[in-house]
Amino acid sequence: MGTLVATGSSDKTLRVWNPEKPNVRFSTELKGHSAAIEKVAFNPVKDAELCSVSHDGVVKFWDVRSKTCVNEIKGLGDAFTLAWAPDGQSLVVGNKSDNIFVLSPTQSTPIASYQQPSQTNQTAFCWSGEKIFLTTGEGQTRILTYPGFQPLFQFNPGSESKEFTLNGHTSSCLSVEMQPTARHLATGGSDSIISLWDTTDWICQRTITSMVGPVRSISFSFDGNFLALDWIFGTSNPAIKYTC
Repeated sequence: MGTLVATGSSDKTLRVWNPEKPNVRFSTELKGHSAAIEKVAFNPVKDAELCSVSHDGVVKFWDVRSKTCVNEIKGLGDAFTLAWAPDGQSLVVGNKSDNIFVLSPTQSTPIASYQQPSQTNQTAFCWSGEKIFLTTGEGQTRILTYPGFQPLFQFNPGSESKEFTLNGHTSSCLSVEMQPTARHLATGGSDSIISLWDTTDWICQRTITSMVGPVRSISFSFDGNFLALDWIFGTSNPAIKYTC
């Protein structure tokens, strides 16, 4: 929500922090999950609404002002991915059985679910909310329509119609993020490579190979000129600047 930071922990709790007062006594603790919390994210348009996903199979929605859980959705399996649609009206959550659920923060059951054909590691929306990107264990990034979850592009090798995917990694693709200007899409893999894709023709324009381990998380700066990265062998890795 701009001024706060939320974290989830293996001790089953969430904390909401004020970066200007980093001492733990100034943080807000939220309890309710029965297993480790895998991911948390604020609603992009409601500054006090926070969502958390946990290995207990429950997705919880929190009001950080009242410090209460205002809604929960159960029975989602070992959930570990989370992405809000840009309008904040829906979100997608994925579990380790490669099932993707479309959820509403105001409903107690999923709107829809989609079983994926391969290992799905992370999801991210384009800024319009009309496309969603899914990274796979085969090193690919799928581009699907939202909310229909249909392949956006297909091509015809011979007489067979085949889904178009971004193939930029030699092993599992772990992370994906759209640049704020929507000019580039970044993907990171277990091959220690970051690929930058032009979103006009979906060609890989460049790769970054200076990492020393799997790239598990990617985030663009607000102006889109920097990438912040997290890979398995580091905890305080510097941002990498690139010029488009």
